[in-house]
Amino acid sequence: MIEIEVKARADHEQAKELLFGMGAEFLGVQHHCDTYFNAPHRDFASTDEALRIRSVNGRSVMTYKGKKLDTISKTREEFETPVDGANSRSILLALGFYESGIVRKTREIFSYEKLIICLDNVKDIGEFIEVEITAESDVELHTKRIFAFLEKFGIGEEDSIRTSYLEMMLG
Repeated sequence: MIEIEVKARADHEQAKELLFGMGAEFLGVQHHCDTYFNAPHRDFASTDEALRIRSVNGRSVMTYKGKKLDTISKTREEFETPVDGANSRSILLALGFYESGIVRKTREIFSYEKLIICLDNVKDIGEFIEVEITAESDVELHTKRIFAFLEKFGIGEEDSIRTSYLEMMLG
């Protein structure tokens, strides 16, 4: 599966007003603690990959994200599996991986016409909107659909941020 995702800065109050106005379904609020790891055998920052353990409400998921597949979005191959966060961290550290940073955020999640819309308030860097859809193909078509949706928020392709929250924090 491929995660097709676009991220931009957004005012959350204005975004929520628009989302509720169009009938988007509010799915809930999550508090994320994302611990990112780098490998001993290659630098993920250089190879445009990511490996993280995300902890949300006592549950953890390990995610590997491959290289970005285009120049305007954060579309990439992604693999994810539930894990025991503490034990997985210990295994990675024992294998020579090391922590490259921690990102903390509050995420308000909405659904609208098969799109997942996340309003992220990221500690130390601000408010963002992420719109994503998971698909097996038609990346270009789905990317255009996401940008058409974001136009309702006054967000265009030129506003797309491909930099990860971690990269922004490490700045």
